[in-house]
Amino acid sequence: MSFVRPEAAQTLARWRDFLIATILAGVGSWWIFVSGGLLFWFGFPLIIGAALFCVSGYQRMRFRQGRKGPGIVRIDEGAIAYFGPLSGGIIAQSELRRVVLDGASSPKHWVLSQPGQEEVYIPITAQGADALFDVFSSLPGIQTERMLSLIKDENKKREIVWQKPDSPLPHKKIALN
Repeated sequence: MSFVRPEAAQTLARWRDFLIATILAGVGSWWIFVSGGLLFWFGFPLIIGAALFCVSGYQRMRFRQGRKGPGIVRIDEGAIAYFGPLSGGIIAQSELRRVVLDGASSPKHWVLSQPGQEEVYIPITAQGADALFDVFSSLPGIQTERMLSLIKDENKKREIVWQKPDSPLPHKKIALN
């Protein structure tokens, strides 16, 4: 039995990184302005860490699109797995060659490509799809802000979000219709 309404719990979950960063910044400020000695010097790195955590939390919040979409995403030991009602697949993170955001689908889908396998289509609203942020942000050369703006964009076309630099696939910034 929960004493928190589901809507309130969902809002708190969405803003959790900001709340944690605010608490950390408050503790750091307390150490700087109230306590003395060694804690005074630990307050400054804590406030800087809280600020960095806040920026990261803001990006994660923009990436999350809800959990009411079809299917489940699981990431385990470098394998990205999607289990959907009509399709699914597993892609090795180390073998990932291209990430495309398909805006023509409803809801939008991530399209992950790996040589020798069919593309895996993952709805951005699938349960666990928010874990893809960590996978995508670790890709070399990805433009995180561009990716986040494409998620919010109402454009109904396919956009290449990231492509492996040594990939034989075309490197042009084109819409794939």
